[in-house]
Amino acid sequence: SYIYKKNHDVTKTWKGKTEHLLRVDDHDFTMRPAFGGPAIPVGVDVQVESLDSISEVDMTSLWFSSFFVGAFTMTLYLRHYWRDERLSFPSTTNKSMTFDGRLVKKIWVPDVFFVHSKRSFIHDTTTDNIMLRVFPDGHVLYSMRVTVTAMCNMDFSRFPLDSQTCSLELESYAYTDEDLMLYWKNGNESLKTDEKISLSQFLIQKFHTTSRLAFYSSTGWYNRLYINFTLRRHIFFFLLQTYFPATLMVMLSWVSFWIDHRAVPARVSLGITTVLTMSTIITGVNASMPRVSYIKAVDIYLWVSFVFVFLSVLEYAAVNYLTTVQERKETKLRERFPCTCGIPHSKTMMLDGNYSESDANSLAGYTRNQMVPEEEKQEKMVVHLAMINESNSSRKRGLKGHVGLRIIQNTHAIDKYSRLIFPGTYIFFNLIYWSVFS
Repeated sequence: SYIYKKNHDVTKTWKGKTEHLLRVDDHDFTMRPAFGGPAIPVGVDVQVESLDSISEVDMTSLWFSSFFVGAFTMTLYLRHYWRDERLSFPSTTNKSMTFDGRLVKKIWVPDVFFVHSKRSFIHDTTTDNIMLRVFPDGHVLYSMRVTVTAMCNMDFSRFPLDSQTCSLELESYAYTDEDLMLYWKNGNESLKTDEKISLSQFLIQKFHTTSRLAFYSSTGWYNRLYINFTLRRHIFFFLLQTYFPATLMVMLSWVSFWIDHRAVPARVSLGITTVLTMSTIITGVNASMPRVSYIKAVDIYLWVSFVFVFLSVLEYAAVNYLTTVQERKETKLRERFPCTCGIPHSKTMMLDGNYSESDANSLAGYTRNQMVPEEEKQEKMVVHLAMINESNSSRKRGLKGHVGLRIIQNTHAIDKYSRLIFPGTYIFFNLIYWSVFS
């Protein structure tokens, strides 16, 4: 059997209740310590237990500013340190006494509140999470476990390549700096964080503390403490959901440059599909984002990509139009020179589009002694007649006019140039974009 040794009951040594030992009834604790004298210093330190969530869409945006008011939820241990000589008590061991929240209601404690908070509460399971520790010389430690939801001004001009800085602000509600002086007890060391704190969308870069005075026109100056933390958004999610699909749609629109311009259904359907897909991506991104009144970084990328896709559709429209114009010119040319000597229509179009003026004029140098088949002579005669008709006007134009005429006459050249211009321009845009926003 075990022998249980009865511990000495210290409470029997008190001649009365704890209130009598601390002389709670002998003083008016509605007044601050050293009332009428200098400001009482109150040190503060905080241990952040968790940063629960960062919300971007549950607040109302400020349309008149460049910031959007989001919210964050934080659970922390808030501790206050001050000295109240009215709570000093005699002790031979110089040990402190610890109490729960029931004694807090009977003594003076700092009236610290969270500025710009929307919701906050002290945990009460299984009892109120409040601790009061009193030392014989009157020093007091007052600790509580609090969860607070506060506002955070967010700037989404660089979204989703943005970093946000939020702050939790503490201040006395009633006492100005002439009565109560709030300060961080150990400077930056007054803020401790749990190493396991993490968020799904953000990387917590750093926590730090600051303090300054806040002025209210009707009441005066107050000491205000700040818990600042910087968050950087994880980009990989948006790369998979937004940037990669948009880039692939732009690249898909370039496929039409390698499709024959006579394949109208293929090129039109490809262009319309990529345009509608880009519209869907833009709509989906904007639906999950706050409705801010300024342009975000993701908007720039998506709308530039949309313009590239749309221009690829316009490029085929230009190719198709110039092809139609060229066919009409060839039809009129055949009507003016009906004697084509039995040359098929398709072969005449091919020659008119591929032979230059120098090739046609060189036909005059052929002699009868040259061994040329009769059918080939007839084909070259048609080209020669077609080019002589426009030789006078062509000579009056410079080199620039000749280049433009060759592009119009050969509509495939537009597709050839587009195969280089579109990818080159888009790559150049990406280099500028990621160098500026990353």
